[in-house]
Amino acid sequence: MFSVRAGARGFSLTELLLIVAVAGTIMAISIPIMNDLSASVKLNEAARLIEREFQDARLQAVKTNRPVRVRTNCPAVGYVRTVEVLGTAADTAANRCLNTAYPFPADDNLMTRPNYDGPVRTIPNAAAVNTVTFEFRPDGTTMNVVSGVAQLMAAEQTVTITRQNRSRTVRVNAAGKIQLQ
Repeated sequence: MFSVRAGARGFSLTELLLIVAVAGTIMAISIPIMNDLSASVKLNEAARLIEREFQDARLQAVKTNRPVRVRTNCPAVGYVRTVEVLGTAADTAANRCLNTAYPFPADDNLMTRPNYDGPVRTIPNAAAVNTVTFEFRPDGTTMNVVSGVAQLMAAEQTVTITRQNRSRTVRVNAAGKIQLQ
């Protein structure tokens, strides 16, 4: 079937070793670049989660005509949760972020509250975020919550998301503008 021409030959051992050496060098150069790219993608994923949680909470407050708070590092470091403002001592309770005490989804009875608590979300990829609580009002504005009391924001607030010595920020202002940077 197959015929071999006289004088035809394959690659020499030297040529094969040279090709393997060039391929190995290219792979060795690309590994740190791929690791760097992967770290950047993971940080961006965590930053987008925080930004989306703020955006969703603001929309929820406007839609339901009820104030909603977003709490980072709640119930522990590495988590975030959106909770409805009840106007009671429960707003500052230590168990306010626990699904066991305030389950998601709620009981669907509009006469009992809270009805608009979100799930406890894990901040992905071992990213860290500073602890903040923002209250989004039904008119779309934002307030900073300090020691359980909603206060007017004097200046734009910055939330920093950090992973492996890199960081991204989410900026929130009193008018309700939320911006990922």
